Amino acid sequence: MKQLSCFLLLLLFPLFAVAEPFSQPSLSGSLKSLILYSERLPHANEEGLFASQRLRLDFTAQLIERFDLDISLDQQLLWSDPASLVSLPQDSFNRVVDWEYSWNRGGRFETQLQLDRLSLAGEFVDIQWTVGRQAIGFGQISLFSPLDVIAPFAPDAIDVDVRPGVDALKVVRYFGLAGQVGGALVLGDEAKYNSYLLTLGENLGNLDLLVLLGSLRERPMFGFGLAGELGELGVKGELSWYRGREVGRVAGDLRDDFVIAALETWYRFDNGLVLLAEYLYNGAGSNVPAQYPQVATSAPLLEGLSFLLGRHYLLLGPSYEAHPLLTFGGLLIHNLQDRSSLLRPQLVVSLGDNLQLDLFWVFVFGKKPQPDPLFGLPVTRSEFGSIGDSGGLLIRWYF
Repeated sequence: MKQLSCFLLLLLFPLFAVAEPFSQPSLSGSLKSLILYSERLPHANEEGLFASQRLRLDFTAQLIERFDLDISLDQQLLWSDPASLVSLPQDSFNRVVDWEYSWNRGGRFETQLQLDRLSLAGEFVDIQWTVGRQAIGFGQISLFSPLDVIAPFAPDAIDVDVRPGVDALKVVRYFGLAGQVGGALVLGDEAKYNSYLLTLGENLGNLDLLVLLGSLRERPMFGFGLAGELGELGVKGELSWYRGREVGRVAGDLRDDFVIAALETWYRFDNGLVLLAEYLYNGAGSNVPAQYPQVATSAPLLEGLSFLLGRHYLLLGPSYEAHPLLTFGGLLIHNLQDRSSLLRPQLVVSLGDNLQLDLFWVFVFGKKPQPDPLFGLPVTRSEFGSIGDSGGLLIRWYF
C-alpha cells in the first residue's frame, strides 16, 4: 500500500499545476548531486566513497482563493562503497503518516521516494494556521541553535536549503510591531514522540526575545532566546532545558535533566569578511571521551536534539565574497575538552543562473583510539580522532 500511494502521488504531481480549482499555481524544484570521499572510516582502516542524487519538485497554489496548498516530492538515489558507508534516512520521529518508500535499503544502491510536504494554510480571526506535513523551525542562531528542536540540521551539514517536513498543526497570532504568540502540535510515529509547544516572541528595545515551552516527545522543556546588537557586533543567545525521559535505559536520555545553550556573535569586517563565532554547551554530551559511544546511542542524538558527543565547543563560520561568482567559506568545530577539531574549508562557485558548485575538504584533528590493555577493544580518546579526512563536491541546480 505504501509503494502504491507513493507511485500514484508521483504520477499525479505534474497535474496539480493545471488542475482546478487551484489559482496562482507554481511548480519549481531542484536537482542536487553530492560526491563524498573519506580517507578512513570510523574504527576502520578502509576508505569510502558515496554519491547522492536528489530530485525535488515543489508545487504551491491557492485553493478556492482562501487556502494555500504546499506539496513537495523528494526522490533520492544513493550509491556507496562499501555498502555500509551511508544509508537512506530512517523513518522520522516527527511523522505519523508513512509516505516514504525505500528500495534496496542496505545495499550498495539505495533509493527513496517521499512526500516531504503536504500542507494547507490559511487565516482565521487574525490567527494564521498551517496543518499537514510542513517545515517547522525555531531559534535564530546560525551555526547550531539550541531552540531548533523539531527537525534541526547538524552543525556540519553541507546542504541546509530545505528543512525536512513534519506532520503538525501550527498556529500563530501576530500583535504589535514584532510580537507573536503561537503553538505547535507535532505528531510522531508513536504517541510518545508527540510534541506540544507554545511560543511567545516580542521585540523590546531592539532586542528580539523568544520563549519556547511545553513537552518535546514526553520531555517537559523550556527554552529562551534573545538576539540584538552591541554596536556593530551582532549577538544571539539561546538556552533549552529538558527533563530526561527513560533515563538510563537503552536509547534513553543519560540524565534526569540537561541543558543545551549557546552564545553566538556576528561581525562584518571592512574588507567584506563575515565571521560567525559560537560557544556551545552541550548538556547531552559527556566530559569523558570513553563515554562517547554511550552518548552516540542516547536519545538526544538519535532524535537530533544534539549531534555532538562532548560538552564544550567553539564553532567558527567565516565567509568572504572574493567575487560575485566566488565565495570562500569554512567551518570549525573544536571540542574544548578533548581538543579535537573538525575543519572544513569550502569554495562556492556560481556556474550560471540557479547553478552552484560547492567544493570542500574536511580535516580532522584529535587523539586516535587506543586498544584496551585488557580486552584489546579500541577506546575512544577524542571525538574527531577516530575518523579520517574527507571531501567532495556538491552541485545544485534550481528550476
